[in-house]
Amino acid sequence: MKQITEKELAGLSELLSEEELLIHKFQVLASQCEDQEVKAKFEDIASKHQSHYNSLYEQVK
Repeated sequence: MKQITEKELAGLSELLSEEELLIHKFQVLASQCEDQEVKAKFEDIASKHQSHYNSLYEQVK
């Protein structure tokens, strides 16, 4: 496996933080939403960001 540089690691760390924030924001929005269609969309968006987070995290492992 190729070693990643400190700059790449810092970039991945920043992206992980951003994805984590987006996951949290959309989960909160979903939990506060009364419209079930909109709630489902927010949950779907949170799930997609969770998938992005997981993919990025695999690069760090």
